[in-house]
Amino acid sequence: MLHSKLERILPNVQKPARYVGGEWGSVIKDKGAVDLRFAFCFPDVYEVGMSHLGSRILYGLLNDQEGVWCERVFAPWVDMEKEMREADIALYGLESGDPLHQFDIIGFTLQYELSFTNILNMLDLGGVPVLAAERGGLKNLVVAGGPCAYNPEPLCDFVDLFMIGDGEEIMLDLTALYREAVRGGWSKHDFLKKAAHIPGMYAPALYEVSYHGDGTVAAVEPRDGAPAFVQKRIVKDLDTMYYPDYFVVPSTDIVFDRAMIELFRGCPRGCRFCQAGHTYRPLRTKSPEVLQKQAEAILKHSGYEEISLSSLSTSDYGCLSELTDSMLNYCEPNHISLSLPSLRADSFNVELMERVQKVRKSGLTFAMEAGSKRLRDVINKNLEEEDLLNACEIAFRGGWNNIKLYFMIGLPTETSEDLDGIAEICKKVAYTWRMTTANRARGVKVTASASCFVPKPQTPFQWDAQNTLPMLAGKQDYMKKIMKTKNVTYNWHDAKTSVLEGAIARGDRRQGKVIYTAWKSGCVFDGWDQLFSLDKWLEAFAACGLDPLFYSARQRPLDELFPWDHIGCGTTKAHLKREWERSRDAVPTPDCKTKCAGCGANALLEGGKCCV
Repeated sequence: MLHSKLERILPNVQKPARYVGGEWGSVIKDKGAVDLRFAFCFPDVYEVGMSHLGSRILYGLLNDQEGVWCERVFAPWVDMEKEMREADIALYGLESGDPLHQFDIIGFTLQYELSFTNILNMLDLGGVPVLAAERGGLKNLVVAGGPCAYNPEPLCDFVDLFMIGDGEEIMLDLTALYREAVRGGWSKHDFLKKAAHIPGMYAPALYEVSYHGDGTVAAVEPRDGAPAFVQKRIVKDLDTMYYPDYFVVPSTDIVFDRAMIELFRGCPRGCRFCQAGHTYRPLRTKSPEVLQKQAEAILKHSGYEEISLSSLSTSDYGCLSELTDSMLNYCEPNHISLSLPSLRADSFNVELMERVQKVRKSGLTFAMEAGSKRLRDVINKNLEEEDLLNACEIAFRGGWNNIKLYFMIGLPTETSEDLDGIAEICKKVAYTWRMTTANRARGVKVTASASCFVPKPQTPFQWDAQNTLPMLAGKQDYMKKIMKTKNVTYNWHDAKTSVLEGAIARGDRRQGKVIYTAWKSGCVFDGWDQLFSLDKWLEAFAACGLDPLFYSARQRPLDELFPWDHIGCGTTKAHLKREWERSRDAVPTPDCKTKCAGCGANALLEGGKCCV
């Protein structure tokens, strides 16, 4: 039935391969032989979701369990949604074609705030009640995890359970408890009470939030025995952690169409703007032997011709030289490219350059973030201008002529001199090419991209006001005027989406009504410029009696209770406060491998502790 309907509508949509399934490596199980069906939902298009490593890991993990069948579900683009609604086709799992409402657990990964309306839209399109209060039984239990779960409050009206931290262990505890609940005929409320005691699991229905007259949070009170504080769950040993030996091979081009292996979790650097750098702590690494074995298995089973070494800061992996040598021994004779993303300029050297270019020489990317040493000290970037210029000189002498530089505007304490510094750095990079390249006739391409700073929960900058839209627009106009160096291309991020992201990122439970209202007014794919409407969102905030500037542009006092303070990321609030205070004095903090800053995250490891 579904097949015949799809045959009629797919000729009318872009990229029909997104919607047909049947890819190499996808898992098909006998429905009669499973007692738990799990829909793993990525609230964006197929090309984005299929590029996400975490989703690939959890897909393999769940399907590796006897009696569990996990299927993939992606958000259909607007043309496909229109055709589906007109043809009365419910959103379905790619493996079976069954509608979403037939699944037991519906899981979403929360990668960025501007995907939240897509979650509501996918539930509705799949025939599942959007509001958690309207889903009375255990069927269609909606769960979520990922980076945005570190402030789950804006989504509490829609999600039954949030998984805080690494999903590999908590996911199996969830499915085991769910199967026990179904066998025992538990009520949903009884199940949630039990689930709330799984380490890393947050059941928002078991908590009541009260507010002061000024709109700030007064208290978050647990009920029915739920814990007052939910600390994240981590995988302690990455070498023994589950990792798939195959990936589903996409049927169409995706954003990152390659095999990936994960070097380590966490980051020792402690950049004060970076949520991942604080929420993924403590640092845990894989051995080169395990990585080599995993890489070969994935490449053999998937047929990929490129593999990427994935981490927050690849050059911080202590055995990188050893690993790249052994990887290249396998990759070179098999004509497989090895890519090393997330390299730091202060770690780029001739030896590393020679390894990177052995199979394929692509562009290099360095994130400077700020244009002056003072501001880099404020954000704890710990990167000197000389580090970048030395890295560029090495690259240009080695034949590279394509460099990408990443910056941010709107950072705390930023001045016009810091913006001038961005233009000056780009000018110096172009000059370095002219002075060092062996072939000027080839030309050079320097691309400078500037995103807008968004203060995130669980970071030292969670107290800081975000620049307003007029402030960001003014800075972007200024940057356009001063970025005039030949061979330097300047790109900037849409400030309108950034200010909405800033409002939702530090939102509270009252924002659920705003998200629901915005979705009802037609907001979907808010992270896509061609569909984003700030006006609709502002109207939704106004209709719900809330001011987005209260969440984004307000400097928070250091003693304010945040909506997410009952959710633990491992890094303590006391440490984040110390780092905020150091930022005001532009005092950098050494990386974890040099000196422990006492963030608290090592306490999550057996026998581990941080010392101040």
